Amino acid sequence: MTGAAKGRPLVEGLVESRIREVANAGMGMEDLIPLWYGEPDTHTPDFIVNAAVDAMKSGHTFYTENLGVDELRHALADYMSGLHQKPITKDRVTVTGSGMIGVNLLQQLLTEPGDNLVVTAPVWPNMVESIRLMHGEPRLAPIKLGNDGWKLDPEDIFALVDSDTKAILINSPNNPTGWIMERADQQLVLDFAREKGIWVLADEVYNRIVFDRAVSPSFLDLAEPEDRVVVINSFSKTWAMTGWRLGWLTVPSSLQPTLQKLIEFHYSCAADFTQQAAIAAVRDGEEFIQSIVQKYRLGRDLVCDRLLALPNVRIAKPGGAFYAFFEVAGVEDSVELCRDILRRTKVGLAPGSAFGPGYENYVRLCFANSEERLSKAMDLIVPVLAEGR
Repeated sequence: MTGAAKGRPLVEGLVESRIREVANAGMGMEDLIPLWYGEPDTHTPDFIVNAAVDAMKSGHTFYTENLGVDELRHALADYMSGLHQKPITKDRVTVTGSGMIGVNLLQQLLTEPGDNLVVTAPVWPNMVESIRLMHGEPRLAPIKLGNDGWKLDPEDIFALVDSDTKAILINSPNNPTGWIMERADQQLVLDFAREKGIWVLADEVYNRIVFDRAVSPSFLDLAEPEDRVVVINSFSKTWAMTGWRLGWLTVPSSLQPTLQKLIEFHYSCAADFTQQAAIAAVRDGEEFIQSIVQKYRLGRDLVCDRLLALPNVRIAKPGGAFYAFFEVAGVEDSVELCRDILRRTKVGLAPGSAFGPGYENYVRLCFANSEERLSKAMDLIVPVLAEGR
């Protein structure tokens, strides 16, 4: 008798997402309030949906260029040039079949067995697993919670770099903390990366979801076109398009021929009609962005004010993204805490341990939801949290 069919040991050994572990326990539960995923309760706006429907009806249902349709790449180049202090040209824009596919493409392109990448943490677990899938080593540089909120010392990044370091991966605004890397620190990292000849991979998916400015500081403000800098972005968060699975990379133009080949052998191209919808999002979506950020600001304030009133909870109001990442005194197993809250309240939260070692007593809550839903959720979970563990 032969053994059970299995895949590569590296893949078989992947740790299941702890966010999914909790979510799977609650799927199908009546009256569930799901605040575990990074997903708004807002539907994609009609002007984007209608653009996709019109595109399908008019025949945009065939293969497209590997790097994305020209009109969308031009629209993204114009959009980013308007946001940042340096012009971005179309030959640096690659459309991807989601932000996460963009991350995996970069890992396939850059990471070789034995390489390490320095990653700011806490971090969305998919980012570090994409490194391990390429037999690379993630090295975590901690963002630390102090009296003035979450802070990162660039020296903590630099101390982890050695001769096998391929890249520094920075997620700002950060999931889950909402920390934002300011421009002065970005310049320090860029200068260091130039000196060492390593890459900077900047996950800026939440760059428009910020509460004290129109856009977060970006490495695109500082980098020259052929610097070893790649910026990852997505339509999911800014335009409430999580289910559409569309993103883009801004890269040195010299990478485009290789990316084009990788995309061909990976998924060929992003769907044409979703790209047509994305054109509408980029060109006509500014009013929507401003309205949705205001909604998230109200959600942030509601949730954080309730949590700040608990003596056994520590939290800093996030400057960006749409998560409350808070510490609960005495907790030793964040998965079990989230399971307990789910059983008792039907509110779904994400365990802190999903975001790296050292966050076992943290919980993440997505506040990209209506005030009514968030108020109900807080009424339910605050008494449980106040009990302590």
